[in-house]
Amino acid sequence: MSFDACAALVEKADPMRFRVAMAAPVAARKVLFPLYAFNVEVARAPWVTQEAMIAEMRLQWWRDALEEIAEGKTPRRHEVVDALAGVLDVEAAKCLDGLVAARRWDVYKDPFEGSAHFDEYIDATSGHLMWTASRLLGAADEAVVRDFAYGVGVANIFQAVPALVAQGREPLIDTTDAGLLTLANNGLQRLSQAARGRRAVSKASGVALVAGYHAKGVLRMVQDTPARVTADALDTNPARDSLRFLNVSLRGWWR
Repeated sequence: MSFDACAALVEKADPMRFRVAMAAPVAARKVLFPLYAFNVEVARAPWVTQEAMIAEMRLQWWRDALEEIAEGKTPRRHEVVDALAGVLDVEAAKCLDGLVAARRWDVYKDPFEGSAHFDEYIDATSGHLMWTASRLLGAADEAVVRDFAYGVGVANIFQAVPALVAQGREPLIDTTDAGLLTLANNGLQRLSQAARGRRAVSKASGVALVAGYHAKGVLRMVQDTPARVTADALDTNPARDSLRFLNVSLRGWWR
């Protein structure tokens, strides 16, 4: 039942990753749905309250649950935790702890301290999730996966900029056209770098990278017209998005 609960949660809160998981082999879904449900819970924890202390407590709850899993203890009862405990090993639990810790930035309204801080946030939130899923599914080179995840994370934050700004956050360091273009170019460069190393990611592991099928298209839109980021104009054409997803699902995540 915990697995079904995870799938239902992802279907409601993260339709894109739900589609990715449903297109994956059945065995892979047993890993992806608990991870994606965990990501939903952690990503929304800082936003369900205006009280910073309560948000911090919610994030700490998940860190404590991951510590219990890592230490081999019987974890606290929760549908997502129950499912996670069935798929995570010690390394995965510790890696995801870094993801939760990075989400503390979402609690407050402080800007990133600089480009290094921004990159660390992207690597922790996008990279840790994708690397954990990839590693649990099969053999893969971590650097290749993290390069790809960086490009995906940048695309995701571009799409989230209007909503984050509306909440009083400063999600980007430089919102000038030149700054947005540089970041988009960096994301595309990391995607290309990952594509060159695709042979180091097994077919089984690559299933986890399909979740980034949209990233190249988003980054290219920003590359063409940086102002689309702040104008909330990065939605993709539904038909084109479906074709892109089908292409990536059938031919490989590097397309």
